Amino acid sequence: MMNSVELFSGAGGLAIGVSKAGFCHKAVIERDKNACETIRENQRRGVKAIANWSVFETDIAKFDFTSLEIKEGVDLLSGGPPCQPFSVGGKHCGSEDDRNMFPHFFRAVRELKPKAFVIENVKGLLRSSFTKYFEYIVLQLTYPEVVQRLDEDWPHHLSRLEQHHTASRGDGLSYRVVFRLLNAADYGIPQKRERVFIVGFRSDLGLEWSFPEPTCSQEALHWAQWVTGNYWERHRISKSDRPDIPSKLSSRIFNLQFNLFPPQKQPWRTVRDAISDLPQEGNKERQNSILNHIFISGARKYPGHTGSLLDEPAKTLKAGVHGVPGGENMLVDPTGQVRYFTLREAARLQTFPDEYFFPHSWTETMKQLGNAVPVALAEVIASSIRSRLETVRTARV
Repeated sequence: MMNSVELFSGAGGLAIGVSKAGFCHKAVIERDKNACETIRENQRRGVKAIANWSVFETDIAKFDFTSLEIKEGVDLLSGGPPCQPFSVGGKHCGSEDDRNMFPHFFRAVRELKPKAFVIENVKGLLRSSFTKYFEYIVLQLTYPEVVQRLDEDWPHHLSRLEQHHTASRGDGLSYRVVFRLLNAADYGIPQKRERVFIVGFRSDLGLEWSFPEPTCSQEALHWAQWVTGNYWERHRISKSDRPDIPSKLSSRIFNLQFNLFPPQKQPWRTVRDAISDLPQEGNKERQNSILNHIFISGARKYPGHTGSLLDEPAKTLKAGVHGVPGGENMLVDPTGQVRYFTLREAARLQTFPDEYFFPHSWTETMKQLGNAVPVALAEVIASSIRSRLETVRTARV
């Protein structure tokens, strides 16, 4: 088992995925009381993936990483610094936002010296308005010991980091850093969720690594739906009940029909794939047997918030402004009617295990789910990182 430390854990999506990949969390750090209570409640319930986590409910700015005293060292440092400073739906203050926690991730890298790290954040981090600060993030992660001075702002610190980088010095702690914008749907998650992942390996390990290749595609989904019909057959949807090909797809499907070979990837997973086995509204007896599967009323469409279609991956689940998710966390049924996702359905879209219980209100839990990394995507990335780290262990035996 490899050692890991998780920062900004929230309700545990990234941390669970990392655990499932074979890492042992020596510390899971989160300051939000409700998110910590979600994790602790599941520990009380005996959820295996999180049973041995040491949870620290504290402000990361006040945390002393050297106090952890992990004798074998940290193999992986993971975390998703709060995304609000860089989110399209936020105030767009970026580095000037008090919620910008990247400097504390830098400090954790410097003090823990992990063999590898992985960071998740919103697509907005790559916007042109944040280009310079993103360059700063990458260079500071590359050279964590080139520390920002007390009287120095980050642009001047960036200049020093650039000078250090171009001098090609091989001394001190450094990392080989790569990043990529990933769509969760391309990895079998039933949700179109684009997020930036930044991964670094300690330079002295001499490892080569690249992001795992996508396993699923939209083209393969369209093939299964509109060329072979396998998708509908699998869900036992009769031909008379199947929808017509959407007009916006008609030309694309026409071209697909003349392909000599089917797509090599698996189909994107849809909302129907994720939730069709859950009991429907009105079946109280079966509903009560499923954790967090409670239907609530009041859903309505409004401009920009029209819900997710049943036979596509869901739109990105959102935490919402001040924790109010709004109308985006809704399902559109085949008749065009909308309803809110139940918490269990939303958890399925984020690939949390069904045994994972959310003890808070719908709004608070949607906030936790909207902020989470899909568990299965975290596992894919962490498993790939572990595989490379294991080559170092094997070589030294």
